[in-house]
Amino acid sequence: MEVVHDDEQMKDYMAAAIGVTPDRPILIDRFLHNALECEADAISDGKDAFVPAVMEHIELAGIHSGDSACILPSRQISEENLKTIKEYTRKIAVEMNVVGLMNMQYAIEDGKVYVLEANPRASRTVPLVSKVCGIRMVPLATDIITGSLTGRPSPVPELKERKIPYYGVKEAVFPFNMFPEVDPILGPEMRSTGEVLGLAETVGEAYFKAQEGAKAVLPLQGTVLLSISDGDKEEAVPVARAFYEDGFKIIATEGTAKLISEAGIPVERVNKIYEGQPNIEDWIINGKIQLIVNTPAGKTAAHDDSYLRKGAIKHRVTYITTMVAAKAAAEGINQMNKHGNSEVLSLQEWHGLIH
Repeated sequence: MEVVHDDEQMKDYMAAAIGVTPDRPILIDRFLHNALECEADAISDGKDAFVPAVMEHIELAGIHSGDSACILPSRQISEENLKTIKEYTRKIAVEMNVVGLMNMQYAIEDGKVYVLEANPRASRTVPLVSKVCGIRMVPLATDIITGSLTGRPSPVPELKERKIPYYGVKEAVFPFNMFPEVDPILGPEMRSTGEVLGLAETVGEAYFKAQEGAKAVLPLQGTVLLSISDGDKEEAVPVARAFYEDGFKIIATEGTAKLISEAGIPVERVNKIYEGQPNIEDWIINGKIQLIVNTPAGKTAAHDDSYLRKGAIKHRVTYITTMVAAKAAAEGINQMNKHGNSEVLSLQEWHGLIH
């Protein structure tokens, strides 16, 4: 799968597509620009369905759901859209006569809910939803599936929505450290090989914990490098300000540095690898950078910036490749700098807070 933005990229993709025949056609969808992606795992008995909570993706639509960090329960989806998502999920589950577990994926663009996928099966997110929401989804689904043998009634009518006073953040775990020559760009094809979960009263702390679990520990001080593509430039200043207010030194490549400087934020310009020495690579090798925020310039760029991301992997520098993840990281760092780690609770203690 690939996201293409113009005719030239479409030609390149078609030229590279192998084995396309009338029996194996290419499917083209309209891409939802800057859409919020979310998903709902449901328990269905074929007549009704129950959704414990809606999981909100941190990365925007276009990143594979398995690779996206997610917040559960959602925090910025409107009540109206949540109601629509749950209603769509119930209707589709009943229409498809799903008995057991199902997963629905949605995107919200300009306040309108779109159905992306309806999967009449268990999803890899079921254990996460179960842990965060304090609901044993698999045993409940098994009860439904075996109901004709056991004679037990469906548990779905008895399931009620509950208030969850904390957040869980799922983060994907990637194998890029095992493949240092692979560019770690996220896209519509899944690249992760596992996932972890962070639980906390705030999204910021939960996100920080999840990154720690995924071995992408966020630094609480030091130097952050910003190298932002033209398509993401409008987000550069708010992200830079957030890191600066947390005490980080800001360094940036030429275009990004100019924007940040014009906004009144202290910044030091650094050379790209083809602009002479000392350059970004030298800073990374010498251990002078603690965090890298680099959004890919894409195939239309004059120079390839993949060396930056590969260098981060090689020298074990935490890196971020999307602006939404950079905002979440800044929020997590801010939370930890101000309040530190909260009290460690067992899963049973977290579930005791649900009402």
